[in-house]
Formats: sequence, C-alpha cells, structure tokens
Amino acid sequence: MTKLAEQLNLASVSPYDNLEQMYAAARQCTNCDLCKARNNVVLFRGNPEAKLMIIGEGPGQNEDETGLPFVGRAGQLLDKILASAEIDKEKDVYICNVVKCRPPGNRVPTPQEMAQCKGFLEAQIQFIDPKLILLAGSTAMQAILQVKNPISKVRGKWFDQQNGAKVMAIFHPSYLLRNDSREVGSPKWLMWQDIKEVKRQLDVLNGSTT
Repeated sequence: MTKLAEQLNLASVSPYDNLEQMYAAARQCTNCDLCKARNNVVLFRGNPEAKLMIIGEGPGQNEDETGLPFVGRAGQLLDKILASAEIDKEKDVYICNVVKCRPPGNRVPTPQEMAQCKGFLEAQIQFIDPKLILLAGSTAMQAILQVKNPISKVRGKWFDQQNGAKVMAIFHPSYLLRNDSREVGSPKWLMWQDIKEVKRQLDVLNGSTT
C-alpha cells in the first residue's frame, strides 16, 4: 500500500492486480441501481502515468454516452483551464470520478452509491499513485477528505503533505459555468489562482523549477 493510500484511509490490499483488471470488474459491476440505466461505465481519461489526478463527482449525460469523464460543457471548461496553465490534458493528468455510472438526472450520488464504487476509486488512487490530487467539487471533497465545510472555505489548501503527496479541493467546473465573472475574488479568479499553484507544484515535481 502506498503512503498516500494510508493517509486517505484506503483499503490496505487491492483485490485487483492492476488497473486493467479493475476496469474489467467495473464494467461488469451491478452493485447498485446506477447500473440499470447506464450506457457506459465511465472510468478515466488521460495518462495513467501522470503525477496529477483530478477526481470529480460522477458522469453526466455526455460522459455516459462516450464512456469518458469530463467531456461535456464542464469538462470542456476544465480542459481550457488546464491548457491556460500549460498543463497537458493527455500527458499531465489522469481524470476520474467518485462514482463510475451516471446518477439519474445528474443528481448527487448517494452515500450508498459512493460506497459501492469506493473500491474502484481506491484502486485507481493506489495504482496511479499520484503526487497531486485535485478534488473537483464538494462531493469529491467530502468523499476523500471527509470534511463538511463549504468548499469555498477549503479550496486552494493542500492537505496530506507528509510524504509529498498533496491533495487540494477546487471548484467544480460546472459551478464556474454558473458564475461567469472573472473579477478579483470571483470563483473563476480563485480557480485560476489554484491552477497556477498546481502548475507550480507540477513544475517542481518535473524538475522545471526550484
């Protein structure tokens, strides 16, 4: 088990030998009712070797149709934000969700649904072993950090830094779509500050700066 898994109270032993084995199990999963209406199990996009992992809430309609996370309007905005900070969405990031099947009407997944998907997310974190994790939105923040504070009070702060693995909550891109202002102190402005900090940390990890 990785040190990050210990810090986040993840399972000590994964039942899977590798990511591909986990993916195969997830595609066959019928552990909760979300399986009944899905078109696709939505597992990941990006690079399994990336140092940065982004965890969202769950798939929406576009994601359910394509089998890829963050490909709708919110995902397109996320891609633009990453690109503006010169973070390569294909090379530098591994993106996934807390739950792998779309909740009806894009509602928030229930605690029971998140619990049924927990083993898949644990496996992703353990096998990817990222150095940086961004939790996009309140649901991902609560699932991983187990905090109830508003995300506006938690975002932008690094957690779990003992061994160099750092975890930060950020606004979900869908929230930014509803708050379009770019004024100082606005959600979009705060998101830009957070992403610049993430880029700075990536540069340190990649030896691009000191």
